[in-house]
Amino acid sequence: MTEERLSYLFLKYLENTCSQQEMEELFAYIRKAKTDEELRTLIRKVYEEIKLAHPSLTYVDEDGKLVFIEQAGETQTSVNKKPWQGKLVRSLAIAASAVIIAGIIWVINKPAGNSKIAEVKTLTKKFTERKELKYLLLPDSTQVWLNTASSLQFPDEFKSDKREVYLTGEAYFDVKHADKIPFLIHTRNITTTVLGTAFNIKAYAGQKEIMVSVTRGKVKVSRDDKLIAVLTRGKAVRISNATEQVVEREVPVEHIASWQQGNLVYDDAAMEDIVKDLQNVFNAEIRIDDTALSRVSITTSFSRDIGAERALEILGRLTNKKIINQNGVFVIR
Repeated sequence: MTEERLSYLFLKYLENTCSQQEMEELFAYIRKAKTDEELRTLIRKVYEEIKLAHPSLTYVDEDGKLVFIEQAGETQTSVNKKPWQGKLVRSLAIAASAVIIAGIIWVINKPAGNSKIAEVKTLTKKFTERKELKYLLLPDSTQVWLNTASSLQFPDEFKSDKREVYLTGEAYFDVKHADKIPFLIHTRNITTTVLGTAFNIKAYAGQKEIMVSVTRGKVKVSRDDKLIAVLTRGKAVRISNATEQVVEREVPVEHIASWQQGNLVYDDAAMEDIVKDLQNVFNAEIRIDDTALSRVSITTSFSRDIGAERALEILGRLTNKKIINQNGVFVIR
């Protein structure tokens, strides 16, 4: 590993032009530096050079410690328009340097000769607002696509025996495989466990159910530490928040995480949950006047491109209801 090569990889990250192969190469060096003092020294030197060229990213405090100063909610660039096109790493406007710099700081400040991973004391929280999508690259190279009005909490460095994150809302995960180091996603009292696979979790607060669906590999779903489902490709489980009823079903793989392609697909979903999704996706205020209508199950689909008013017109026709705009609030009655 030469200084020139390391500098090249860092700068490619800062410019958001790093290929997936280059990304994996850089992470491999950072992981190796945990037990390689010579490589850690080289990383420190390159880091200092980057600091001079990009002072907004880092600074050295009065004790000489390297400190990352980006705000937690702003270290990843949000994606509002077609983030799914093109290759994953190239197509998304990601401030990926945030992930790399966090890893460098851990490596530089880690005592030499101690290969044991430190205990995680704090969690980083990333979130999205309404209409906002976000791509995250976790410390283990797991990729996460965060849907609207959602949040994900994760440590700067995972433990040696397990990788744990905490989700509110909806996200699609492509988990980096790691033998004997399971990846756990906690959503209230539901835990989804994998080693390396791709799947979607929908667990918005206030919605009637939690849903886990798999596009690749195998996923275990538990409630209060009790196994309730084992899912493989094209399988999903719905867990009622009210009754705790568990329903497994087959799902077309192309429908899983279809929101990444700008499509909202619903199969026997509650009207109130669909409306809450539309509020998040279009940043619209929507009210259902009929309580009974809120519980009606609907199968339909929308494209993000059609807008809130057109989507509500479709719902209105399906339920034989009128849509009225009252001072900017859409009312279904």
